[in-house]
Amino acid sequence: MQNCQNVYEPQEDSELLLKCALREIRISDTVLEIGGGSGFVSYFLKEKCRSLLATDINPYAVKCMKKLGIECIRTDLARGIKGKFSLILFNPPYLDLTEHERRGEWIEKAINGGRGGAEITARFLREIRANLDQNGRIIIIASSLNLHSVCRDMEKLGFSFRIMDRTKLFFEEIYGIKIMPQS
Repeated sequence: MQNCQNVYEPQEDSELLLKCALREIRISDTVLEIGGGSGFVSYFLKEKCRSLLATDINPYAVKCMKKLGIECIRTDLARGIKGKFSLILFNPPYLDLTEHERRGEWIEKAINGGRGGAEITARFLREIRANLDQNGRIIIIASSLNLHSVCRDMEKLGFSFRIMDRTKLFFEEIYGIKIMPQS
């Protein structure tokens, strides 16, 4: 993988998303990765599905993914994307940065989840149903720092979900969560 400046480098959360996605992906899937960043996850999935599209709000990330041969669009979450996808992936920002920690840099978009670290995830969950096939699945990453809030939002929005896998870090635990619309 290449090293991209101003782009979130793959970490344990990226590896967990890839691990869960590899268990879930089917050759017939149309995949949308929200916030593809360096392209780490999409790069390893693009040959394992029918089609793959990635998005990112960061222009440096879009450039980085295109260098890897990943079809990518610069947008906020999935805004402006009209298609339906059978598998949607998202490693959302989940830190709650203090005023002092915010500097207005592009990398901040990849880590600042807003108040409680869950605002971006909540907005994603409210908006993404328009892009999900009827029998589609979503895999997201959540942190023990915001898991309660994320689960509450999923329930409120009529999603069923289960934890696929988890990784223990020194100050938190991160979860790979499979989400599906309730029938």
